[in-house]
Amino acid sequence: MLAIIGGSGLARLPELDVEHRRVVRTPYGDPSCALTFGRIGSQSVVFIARHGYGHSLSPHEINYRANLWALQEQGIRGVLAIGAVAGIRPDMAPGMLVVPNDIIDYTWGRKHTYFEGAGRPVTHADFSEPYDAALRRRLLEAAEAAGVDIVDGGVYACSQGPRLSTVAEINRIERDGADIVGMTGMPEAALARELGIPYAHLCGVTGWAAGKRIGEGNGSAGAFDPDHASTAMERVRKLFGVLF
Repeated sequence: MLAIIGGSGLARLPELDVEHRRVVRTPYGDPSCALTFGRIGSQSVVFIARHGYGHSLSPHEINYRANLWALQEQGIRGVLAIGAVAGIRPDMAPGMLVVPNDIIDYTWGRKHTYFEGAGRPVTHADFSEPYDAALRRRLLEAAEAAGVDIVDGGVYACSQGPRLSTVAEINRIERDGADIVGMTGMPEAALARELGIPYAHLCGVTGWAAGKRIGEGNGSAGAFDPDHASTAMERVRKLFGVLF
């Protein structure tokens, strides 16, 4: 069974043939919402809305540890995380899909590890390659088969949020080597690694990052434009039609 974590613009999966929902309790508190079980095509899927079904949780309020723990307990074999991002690099324009291959973490104050507390051994998880190669390849092959434009690789910068970045902050992030910026990719990816769960990120570009509006006719200069978000999510669903 594959787990899907839905981000902004994907609080529900219309393609999912729902079988049942389950409230799961964890040692780390409550997940964002109940887990939804069902099928997409022939694939068994468990789905969770990262921000809650009412999109009521800000990025820094999400209980990432509970979400990943709850999914792990279902016996999943991988996590496909969907996230909204703002584009920095010119080819990562609004409406595009990106499958990043690396991360820079700018968050702070979030519960970011399972390896803490009395009696827990010091453990250093290898995070040199944060995304699972096989899951990334599966996404890219599905996009090619579906005829969906997608960018292979890129550095995802995770900002703290919930406010958007300043122009100076985006310039700094760009100098650091990042290509897109979001608010929820960490500690989610690191927690999946600690649990040994293969994890890949499918990012929909919903606008330009601050100061990076490139070209004409791109709609809002803000990081989340509903039209661009709709375009990106339509491409996600087209990709899903082949992936499953």
